[in-house]
Amino acid sequence: MSHVAVAGPVPAPARPRWARRVWARRAWARPVVGLAVLAALVAALGAGPFLAGLRLIDAPALAAALAIGLVTTVSCAWRWWLVAGGLGVRLPMLAAVAHCYRAVFLNSTLPGGMLGDVHRAVRHGRDAGDLARGVRAVVWERAAGQVVQVVIAVAVLAAFPSPVRRHLPVLVAVLAVAALALVLAARAVPRAGTSRWARAARTAIADVRCGLLARRTWAGVVTASALVFVGQLATFVVAARTAGADAPLSRLLPLTLLALLAMALPLNVGGFGPREGVAAWAFASAGLTAAQGVTTGTVYGALILVASLPGAAVLLVRRGARRAPGDCR
Repeated sequence: MSHVAVAGPVPAPARPRWARRVWARRAWARPVVGLAVLAALVAALGAGPFLAGLRLIDAPALAAALAIGLVTTVSCAWRWWLVAGGLGVRLPMLAAVAHCYRAVFLNSTLPGGMLGDVHRAVRHGRDAGDLARGVRAVVWERAAGQVVQVVIAVAVLAAFPSPVRRHLPVLVAVLAVAALALVLAARAVPRAGTSRWARAARTAIADVRCGLLARRTWAGVVTASALVFVGQLATFVVAARTAGADAPLSRLLPLTLLALLAMALPLNVGGFGPREGVAAWAFASAGLTAAQGVTTGTVYGALILVASLPGAAVLLVRRGARRAPGDCR
């Protein structure tokens, strides 16, 4: 199927050598920050909280992580399927589930925490014969998940006591101003014009309308995003209970939420780093111990890795298919 040339963004020119060097340095600097956070935690608390987290994991916790991981992965695949369909890119649901499992596994094992999503975006775009739309589908479905996550986070942090509760009015004001600025910027986009910026802006607006806000997609995107985030929160609560945190759920939920939000920072090493640092601070600020926060983050990381293991099987099957005799791909 052919597409009109103006439907996709204009290909970006090749970066000069100095720009590629800066990008490479930034890519390496991000996991270095995560390692620095981990080193600071080990220096302050010792390796005990990390080792305790690995020792405390039991079969019920692993079973819960696998079950919750299935729900969240299928929900993520459903959201991706909806957005890709809205953008006119073919994506079978079973393939979406397999790709999402593989992405979660790569995110859990590679620095940065997002290389798996980059891989599935490029792979899907190439398989569908439209790299630009394939990449944009992943970008928009991830963005939708982040927006729903922020809305749920603000609601939970406002409903229960937390170390950041008194700062919520400022945060809500900033988010409202940012949302208004985006709306005004979208309305200011010229309907005509051949500049690269104008065409890219019109493409983004069309993507949001068709992939996220269309009548047949928006409710599913919101529902799937909520299921993904609630599943992640549930896994973190399982990790906290496994780590020995017996605080009431109303007190524990905001703390796990703050640690979960820290994972959105692309500064981690296989998921570890900012999550444990924020968990240590949040638990200590709430009257628990920093060591218990680090242990909870460690248990969560291990549970997510176990829950993502079907993604490793997808990688192995795909590699075996490539090496099979007579394979033409």
